[in-house]
Amino acid sequence: MSAVNETLIRDVVSDVLGRLNGSVPAPAPIRPVAAGPAAAPGKPREGSCGCASRRGRRHFGVFQDAGKACAAAQDAFLQLREKGVAARERVVDIVKMLAEARAAEWGRLEFEETKIGRLEHKIEKLRLLRLAPGVEWLRPDARSGDHGITLEERAPFGVVGAVTPCTHSIPTLSGNAVSLVAAGNAVVFNPHPSAVRCAAAAVRAYNEAIRQEIGIENLICLCEQPSPDTFKAIWSHQAVRLLLVTGGSGAVQAAMQTGKRAICAGPGNPPVLVDDTCCLTHAAKSVIHGAAYDNNLLCIGEKQIFVLDCVAGQFMAEMARQGAARLKSNQLEILTKAAFTFKPGRGGGARASVNREFIGQDASVLAHAAGADVKPGTPLLFAETDEEHPFVREEQMMPFLPIVRVNSVEEGIEAARKSEHPFRHTSLIHSRKAEHIAAMARSLDTAIFVSNAPCMAGLGVGGEGYLSYSIAAQTGEGVTNPGTFTRARRCVMADHWRIF
Repeated sequence: MSAVNETLIRDVVSDVLGRLNGSVPAPAPIRPVAAGPAAAPGKPREGSCGCASRRGRRHFGVFQDAGKACAAAQDAFLQLREKGVAARERVVDIVKMLAEARAAEWGRLEFEETKIGRLEHKIEKLRLLRLAPGVEWLRPDARSGDHGITLEERAPFGVVGAVTPCTHSIPTLSGNAVSLVAAGNAVVFNPHPSAVRCAAAAVRAYNEAIRQEIGIENLICLCEQPSPDTFKAIWSHQAVRLLLVTGGSGAVQAAMQTGKRAICAGPGNPPVLVDDTCCLTHAAKSVIHGAAYDNNLLCIGEKQIFVLDCVAGQFMAEMARQGAARLKSNQLEILTKAAFTFKPGRGGGARASVNREFIGQDASVLAHAAGADVKPGTPLLFAETDEEHPFVREEQMMPFLPIVRVNSVEEGIEAARKSEHPFRHTSLIHSRKAEHIAAMARSLDTAIFVSNAPCMAGLGVGGEGYLSYSIAAQTGEGVTNPGTFTRARRCVMADHWRIF
């Protein structure tokens, strides 16, 4: 970390944010750190897209044209490859340090642009980036024997095309940048249109600091006018070798139909089972903490609770004691009509879709819509429902939890499995009985399984492990890390390379 100029990084970010808001003029061009052989005056370095030279200005990673972004990222990838693992490590340090230093500013910028979630949690998610693994994750594997030595190492793909959500714009972008660059890649982001301004601020700051410290430009690129067309331009570009999608089912399906390898972190609908052996106080505290975090925007967040009938009353009373507010049946009905739009579905039934105006809003906003009065600062609402209720079946991403009574652990596990769809994303249990924990883990077969803790424990926050904001349940990689974005290379040195 000492290799990174902290004062420089702070100055760079302040300048970038000021220019983004139109408060200060752009500075004069900064002389770059040496980055290998220099190009002749007026001529781009070999392999360069030449965008900065031709236009007389620097993009700092933010482009209007997706094709030019991909070309610039390819040039940056080639430079990073020349500079080696030490340069990757320095980039990881820069991203983590900036995320920590500017967590408050960037958290507020994202909160004001998206208008969802909770400000304190936007800030915390950036500070938690320190838990994300870097180059230390990548280790070669070697085998030796009578016929020589075989070495298998992890190599980068090159340029990765990535999609990020509005629910966690800067944290997802930053976490992905750490993993992708640690693996040796460059990246072009197509952010959610509702969160592009804050994403662009972070990208500009990252690239300006990387250029100052390492001499590489446009290592982390972004399309500042994202759309389906820019996504298509990214995935169809010849330099893009891998796709990373963190978003809804539509983006996931689009990525998986491109013909290129795609790592997809799609939707989740995590169920929770509460049995009669657990500590109900601890279970209630954990459920409230996890489901209320950032107003339940986390894809791993608790979305519906199945509780044994014999302790359901006690559990709901404990939820109320721990600060959650219970809605009456008529209030639940009002909230359901406001929070969902119902359209005719197959077989004559109704298909529910979530009203976006309620996603990520405070519990008080939901309570007002339901005609309920709650105490200021109430973190979460809950109500008793059946297992077919829209709040159970849909990933609703708001601070409300449906609670469903079940007659047995077996019934609860099956109901939880059905409600998860199965996305095989995340599931949770509160139990002191090993047989119950193991049975649910086997049945739901999710990428993340948490017992007796809030959902964040599944990402190393309150539990062991490492942090990532992209959980590739759809394509099977699970919680992503630098190794996720590498390809295997085998080098065989036969016979005469025996060393024993």
